[in-house]
Amino acid sequence: MRTVAVTKIGSLRDPDETRRGRIGVVDFPDQPLGPEDVRIRVAYSAICGSDPHLAEGFFGTDVPIGLGHELSGVVEALGERAHRNGLRIGDRVAGNFLRFCGTCRPCQEGRQQFCEHIQDYNRPGMAETVTWHESQVYRLPDEVSLRTGCLLEPVSVAVRIADKTRIRVGDRVAICGGGPIGQLALQVMRMNGATSLTMIEPIAARRDMARRHGAEHVIDPVGEDQRARSEEITGGRGYDIVIDASGSTRAVRGLLDIAAKGATVIYGAMYPHDFEMPLNLSDHLYLKELTLTGVFVSPYAFPRALQILPHLAVDELTAAVFDLDDATEAFAVHVSGAHPKVLIRCNRLEDGIHDSASTADAVDEVFAGGGLA
Repeated sequence: MRTVAVTKIGSLRDPDETRRGRIGVVDFPDQPLGPEDVRIRVAYSAICGSDPHLAEGFFGTDVPIGLGHELSGVVEALGERAHRNGLRIGDRVAGNFLRFCGTCRPCQEGRQQFCEHIQDYNRPGMAETVTWHESQVYRLPDEVSLRTGCLLEPVSVAVRIADKTRIRVGDRVAICGGGPIGQLALQVMRMNGATSLTMIEPIAARRDMARRHGAEHVIDPVGEDQRARSEEITGGRGYDIVIDASGSTRAVRGLLDIAAKGATVIYGAMYPHDFEMPLNLSDHLYLKELTLTGVFVSPYAFPRALQILPHLAVDELTAAVFDLDDATEAFAVHVSGAHPKVLIRCNRLEDGIHDSASTADAVDEVFAGGGLA
């Protein structure tokens, strides 16, 4: 089974080619189909911002490391007992790349994100097929295309971020980082009644994208005084909710300064394992009573993510598509930041649902000879 994988550990951004990490297409053994399993013929698998971290050895250094957890596809086979949620062969689906066991103490306590067996079904989905437990699989709404459907997992992250903010209608909200999670969180927070909704992002095209999808204000943290602009926008009170979706060690340092007294600050990205951020306990926790928290994975969020997916504007996140054989080039484009999101088409599957950005001709115009075969 052809699978996109890390074939050499190292930063994909390293200018020294001899040290740079490498992505390639590798033949992996077919995944076994258990009695409660679902085999999916993968249509699209999106590159996540965490994937380059896997190339850096964040979760281990034994290569090849299979990639892919944001995916959509069509049910190809069902185990003999995989019928409890009504799935049928031919169904268009997406899902949660993690299977929560339901029996360990964290699962029993309602904290599935800390499941002690969370790696059991963590199978790479940037591949021709993937086999998951039926509890991980969700049938896509009729109006959601396979191309859009591969965003179910990042939408679930945006939903989980919103859950952890405990937003109240009218809360002032700032989001740092205009990548996919930041853009999706922006739309989700707007749905939840956010005001003074602000995107903090150094790339002009991504600030413009945020404005198109609901940002009332944008801040260029490089060209503007972030703290002064935040005070101007909030009338000197600061933001009730501050969300980091950038993962940037430089960006996170100033976010506590723009938070209002009693605010919640969400660190909703993946950070270098050795990064330590200075924290003035007196200023930020004693005097301002800030609540600081993070997001690992998204238990309980997928059903609601599925509900809102048809209502989100995601065409700009699904415009850049490469075929499976061109995965190396796809990751190079992802690392370049030329597009907010890059998708890999693992199989050419009939969908029957039109995306405004889904024709091969349109994508060929974007890449002018690169990407799609």
